[in-house]
Amino acid sequence: MAIKRYFATADNTITNAFKEDLSTRGTGSNMGQADVLEVFSIYAQQSSTSTETARFLVQFPVLEQIKVDRDNDVLPANGSVKFYLKLYNAKHPHTLPKNYKLDVLAVSASWEEGNGLDMEGYTDETFDKIGSNWVKRSGATSWTSAGGDYHASPVFTQSFDRGDEDLEVNVTSLVEQWIATTKANYGFGIKLSASFEASSSANPSGSVFSYYTKKFFARSSEFFFDRPVLEARWDSSTRDNRGNFVISSSAAPGSYNLNKLYLYNYIRGRLVDLSG
Repeated sequence: MAIKRYFATADNTITNAFKEDLSTRGTGSNMGQADVLEVFSIYAQQSSTSTETARFLVQFPVLEQIKVDRDNDVLPANGSVKFYLKLYNAKHPHTLPKNYKLDVLAVSASWEEGNGLDMEGYTDETFDKIGSNWVKRSGATSWTSAGGDYHASPVFTQSFDRGDEDLEVNVTSLVEQWIATTKANYGFGIKLSASFEASSSANPSGSVFSYYTKKFFARSSEFFFDRPVLEARWDSSTRDNRGNFVISSSAAPGSYNLNKLYLYNYIRGRLVDLSG
């Protein structure tokens, strides 16, 4: 099994959660340089029907690196390689939700990572300048729908029982669309599945329970091997055809008696030409 990893080039958490005063929402806040990514849903904190949600975006260098590797035969062709999105759980002292599902969606519009850090008071607002947030995807340009724009398909889902599991989802079909440019690569959007996000007029079948809070390490994390990765996996083994090899048979057609024989000469673990 061969594995090649591609690290994220941009990520950001977006939220409409209330600030500490419980009257102002942090919809203009940016967390593009924070060392974790966060997903949550809070029901009835500010009032009996109030809802608060956090989602995050993460993007990978598909055309810049993955397609280049395929063109240079570093990666196999479509159908011979699988791509997995891997996010690593970040431990924290807050309540950890259990028994929920996360959806991985394809973002359908471009967005900016931004320079914000504050994930508590939501003070790093973009003010229509650099970065994305719950309302704006880039500078003064708004999302079509607050909370991000996403394609209807494909949708990838993973269940979490304990709540502290890593995320690992086979996203091959979407990555192949990005490589073929049949779908523009604006990255992944990760959110609670609709039935677990808070119930509202826009999501009437949502939950009346809170799921606070799930965190993953971001690309700016000091823990290099816990940063978001898109992992390509394929079978790189070399096999022979010994079951169909015969020296010669007068009973077989001439074409069946034509075989190729290869000898792999390894010395100290490396292939070396035979002398002469």
